[in-house]
Amino acid sequence: MEYLLLIYRDESKDGEVDWAKLGQEYEEYTAAVVQAGVMRGGQKLQPSATATTLVVRDGGRLLTDGPFAEAREQLGGFFVLECADLDEALEWATRCPGASHGTVEVRPVMAT
Repeated sequence: MEYLLLIYRDESKDGEVDWAKLGQEYEEYTAAVVQAGVMRGGQKLQPSATATTLVVRDGGRLLTDGPFAEAREQLGGFFVLECADLDEALEWATRCPGASHGTVEVRPVMAT
């Protein structure tokens, strides 16, 4: 089953981040999920200030700059992993650098 790991972080604390260290941690994590054969996809996202939110109501389109909701943490990236079960997905989420720098939400992907 595929699981989506959504990685959230507080962008207001970007000045406190050791980007070189964090980048190395993510390189090592990505190499581990690839080597384990569970990696199905993933990307780092541009900052939430670059987001555009779209709503269609009564045939009209409404665009808003920024993310859907004001929150303490913003979506910064994601991984899609193929895991045997939720326990395995949670093990990989625990190893994700985002878990120690923010929050990782784990969700099963709906089978089609």
